[in-house]
Amino acid sequence: MKPFFYYIYNFFFAFLLLLFTISNISCNNNKKVILGIDNLILSNYKSIQGKNVGILTNFSGRTGKGLLTAEVLSQSKLFNLKTIFSPEHGFYGGSHAGESVSGGEIFGVNFISLYGSSRRPKLDDLKKLDIMLIDIQDIGIRSYTFLSSVNYMLTACGEADIPVIILDRPNPIGGNVVDGSVTEKGKESFVSLIPVSYIHGMTLGEISVMMNQEGWLKNADGEVQHCDLNVIKMNNWNRNMRWEDCNLMWFPTSPQIPTADAIYGAATLGIFGELSLWNIGIGTSLPFRYLGSPDLNDSAVYNYIKYFSKDEEILIQIAHFKPFYGKYANQTCKGFIFSYPKSNSLEPYTTGIKTILAIRSEHPKFFVLDSLKQDKIDMFKKVTGGSELLDALFNGTTDSKVIEIGRKGLANFKVLRRKYFLYD
Repeated sequence: MKPFFYYIYNFFFAFLLLLFTISNISCNNNKKVILGIDNLILSNYKSIQGKNVGILTNFSGRTGKGLLTAEVLSQSKLFNLKTIFSPEHGFYGGSHAGESVSGGEIFGVNFISLYGSSRRPKLDDLKKLDIMLIDIQDIGIRSYTFLSSVNYMLTACGEADIPVIILDRPNPIGGNVVDGSVTEKGKESFVSLIPVSYIHGMTLGEISVMMNQEGWLKNADGEVQHCDLNVIKMNNWNRNMRWEDCNLMWFPTSPQIPTADAIYGAATLGIFGELSLWNIGIGTSLPFRYLGSPDLNDSAVYNYIKYFSKDEEILIQIAHFKPFYGKYANQTCKGFIFSYPKSNSLEPYTTGIKTILAIRSEHPKFFVLDSLKQDKIDMFKKVTGGSELLDALFNGTTDSKVIEIGRKGLANFKVLRRKYFLYD
C-alpha cells in the first residue's frame, strides 16, 4: 500500500497541471487583433494597386508587428505612395500641444503637415492622388484633434472627388465607455468639432462613417460634403476590449499620452488642465493621473470624494507629487492619484466633474471667474463644447445640476451611435 503523502503529491501535481492547462486555454483564446492595415497587406493591397496614394498617418499608424504603416507603404512597388499627411504633434508625435509643425519629406515621400500654415488639406495637394488612406490611432476623446483632422481630410476628399479608405484600429478605451456632454450647437471648434459626447466609444472607422452620413463634413464655407468612404475593418476586436486586451504594442500618440493608461486620465482630468488651477500630472511620469496643488486640503477634499467614490469604479487615493515642469513645477502638490480597473461601466468624465465639485466644496477660492485668464476661459469652453459647464461650476450651481450639464445630450447620442457600429 502506497503512503498517504503519495496520493497527496499526485493530487497536487494534477491540480497544478489543470491550472496550467486552463491558463494556456485562456491565453490562446485572447486572440491578437488584426488591424485594418494588416488586412490591406493580406489582400496584397488589392484596393490600391496601380494607384497614386496619399495617407493621413503618423507615429501611431502601425501594423500589428509594430512597423510604421507609412514606411511599409513607401517600400511597395504595387502602387505609388505620393504624399504623407500628419495631424497635430507631427509625424513622430514629439511636438507639444498647439505647436506648429512644418512639412518636408519622410521615407523619400512628400510630407505635408496639417498642423502648420493650414489645418485643412489643400485641394491642389489632393488632385495628384487617386485614393486616400487613413491609418491613425485615435484615443476616443472628442477634444483630441486627430478626429478633427480626419474630419477635414474626409471633407477635402469629398470636394476633390477622391475616395477614402479608413484602416480601422481599436478604440483604446473600449467600445462601451461613453460619457460626457455633446458639443453645443454653434459652439464647434477644432477641439470640439462634431456633436458627439466627450468620450464617444467608437472606432475611427465607425465615427468616420457617422460624420459622413450625418452631414458633419463641412468645408471652410460651411457647405456640407460627402465622400466616397470605405472602412477596412479589424478582425478579433469587440466592444468590450480595451487596449491591453488587443495584444498590440502601444506607441505614444503625443507627448502627454505615452501609455494607454494616460488616456483614461485625459478623459477624466483633461478639461480641467485648461483652467490652470491645478496640476493634472503634466510634468510627472504619470500625465493625467494626478490632480493637486500645493495648498489643497487633500484629507478634507477626500472626505467628499469618499462619499461619491464608493459607487464609482475608478479608484481615487490621496497622493503627493512634485512635477518637474508645468503648473507648480518643483513644488510638492497635495492631491490625488487615479487608477482605472478593467470595466465597461466607467464614467471618467463624470468622475472628473465630481472630483472638481469635491474641491469646490472645500476650496471655493478656486472658483472665482474673475481670477481666471481669458485665454483659459476660452479654451475650457472650447474643449467642453460650450459655456454651460464653466458657468455652472463658477456660478454656484448645485452639484446635481452641474453633473446633469456635464452629461447633456449623452442619452440621445448613445442611441444615435448604435446605427454606425461595425463591431459587436
